[in-house]
Amino acid sequence: MIALEIRKFNSENDELIDLLCTNDWPFHAKVQLNPAAIKRAIENGYYSEGRETFWVIENEQKVGILIIDDIEDTIPLFDLRLTTKARGKGIGQKSLNWLKDYLYGEKCKIRIEGYTKADNLAMRNCFTKSGFVKEGYLRNAWENEDGSISDTVLYASIYDDWKDNKITPIKLDQVPY
Repeated sequence: MIALEIRKFNSENDELIDLLCTNDWPFHAKVQLNPAAIKRAIENGYYSEGRETFWVIENEQKVGILIIDDIEDTIPLFDLRLTTKARGKGIGQKSLNWLKDYLYGEKCKIRIEGYTKADNLAMRNCFTKSGFVKEGYLRNAWENEDGSISDTVLYASIYDDWKDNKITPIKLDQVPY
């Protein structure tokens, strides 16, 4: 059984650099991250100013990072990164469920949005299993570091669904087209 904990990032800078730079992120714009760039981002407040950053911890090991962007907005975005070894174990789904409980229960948000590359089938499955609804398919909307362009899929969760423990289908095919 997975013992999952989500804990606030508290200036464990070396551990953050290690986690981000010793793993590949094939479904992010930058597949490999540079330690100097992460250090600069930390110094410039990227992981704190206007954001909340959390460790994803499995059995007392830091296996991921969850960054909530636009934390002061009623509709925040987020970035979830799990280490290579942590992927495919249900940790992403549990992290998204924690995120909903945190943002709706403690922060009084009305909606949470997440975007992923269209070919990131694992994350798309994770969104669906966590009660997020696919609301959009955006063509040529993700620019990768190598200059290539990918399609993006938008998933969202709304407060009312969380509160009532339901999933409201979207009205995608209503007129006008």
